[in-house]
Amino acid sequence: MSAAEGLWRPVQFVGAGSGAVDLLTLRALRAIEAAELLIWTDSLVSPQLAGLAPAHCRRIRTSSLTLEELLAHMVDGVRSGKRVVRLHDGDPCLYSTIHEQICRLADQGINCEVVPGISAYQATAAALQTELTIPGLVQTIVLTRAGGRTGVPERESLARTAALGASLCLYLSARHVGEVMAELLRHYPPQTPVAISYRVSWPDERLTLVPLEQMAAVSAELDLVRTTCYLVSPALAANPSARSRLYAADHDHLFRPARLSSGNGSAA
Repeated sequence: MSAAEGLWRPVQFVGAGSGAVDLLTLRALRAIEAAELLIWTDSLVSPQLAGLAPAHCRRIRTSSLTLEELLAHMVDGVRSGKRVVRLHDGDPCLYSTIHEQICRLADQGINCEVVPGISAYQATAAALQTELTIPGLVQTIVLTRAGGRTGVPERESLARTAALGASLCLYLSARHVGEVMAELLRHYPPQTPVAISYRVSWPDERLTLVPLEQMAAVSAELDLVRTTCYLVSPALAANPSARSRLYAADHDHLFRPARLSSGNGSAA
């Protein structure tokens, strides 16, 4: 088989979601169930999800592999005619390294497909039954991380993103929570709610809501150094009376024209 003949199946990069099996998309589930070679991020993805692959599927864990090693497995699988699924935690569009994998597969003439997944910040907000965009309070969500070894561009430093006062979702930051909290306190009031979310939707999930000024102390108390997402947002303490204009009686739009008032004050 050759790429020129168009016979190679694409590698499917599948988002495993936040952890719970029933938070997989249908497309993700179907991809895993049809996999013949499953290359999965075992340090971050629930074994239950890898277990959804058929019995004949070969499973390869990536926690001890280099980029070159896992790419070799993918290329070999594709060239031998297998359905190759690369299973990533959360949503592959966030902090997943798919860019470097897809680019190198393209160099080998191999196409790819990306299947999105539920990210930790979404699962956390859902578990809290909250909306992160409240009219008149906050309308922007920022997904970012502390610098760490990978670093972030200076234009995206925490000082700059926090200055927005938006709903701030912090990934990969638990090891630096002390300095993160110190920076956030320069831009948010000390009582701003912070959701500390560890392995949200897993059986051992920990989800704690604390004031910003306690963010570091509680993280240390829970011994959190990885697999943790922080949501910092005034939306987590929004006034119950807050509402959008979309469903207001005097707000007209394409699907609900303006309502005329009759002489007695009732709606026409």
